[in-house]
Amino acid sequence: MMASVRIPEQKIILCGEYGVGKSSIFRRFATNNFVTSTDRKSTLGLDHFGRTFNVGDKEIKLQLWDTGGMERVASVTSSYYKFAEAAILVFALDNESSFHALSQHMLDVVTYAENAKIFLVGNKVDLESSSSDPPVTDADMESFCEQCHSLISATYKTSCKTGDGLEEMFRDIASTLVESNRSRLELQALESHGFKIHPPDEVNDPGCLC
Repeated sequence: MMASVRIPEQKIILCGEYGVGKSSIFRRFATNNFVTSTDRKSTLGLDHFGRTFNVGDKEIKLQLWDTGGMERVASVTSSYYKFAEAAILVFALDNESSFHALSQHMLDVVTYAENAKIFLVGNKVDLESSSSDPPVTDADMESFCEQCHSLISATYKTSCKTGDGLEEMFRDIASTLVESNRSRLELQALESHGFKIHPPDEVNDPGCLC
């Protein structure tokens, strides 16, 4: 049985306004638990956690980063975005202002993590069902993606309370990053089997025979 091909650890960042559920998404990723706002202490400070996913014969570790509420007291610095392979733009489906603020977060991602894959997430879908006219609709999300000129890799609607959509999202992100690393992996596989690319041998010019 062939061993899994390991992909270098991939940094994933959570972006969005305070209160949209970024830390709850992070907690679901790390522990698969949900803590209500009344039962948890206020988050403050960067945090990160790694999980390994298997995609076919590939093994990839996603390291998820959370701002930990820093955006409440100061701007998130460019170092947060550095080396990010993917960014999750989060807004709350029951909070229209958090959706409109995504433009600035999108700009920050393309400025400081220009090669990152971007995923759009409407969180708190469990609250959306309790309203007959949610502030943010599917059409709004589609319009935002069109305005971003195909920079959004995929969209999701999630609930940290129930866990709906979150594991699917993380597995899709893992698959997307495996695909984006495919060329590098194929070259590594060739080299591991002893295949080397050598420059062509020099051919001596016999000169003119006439």
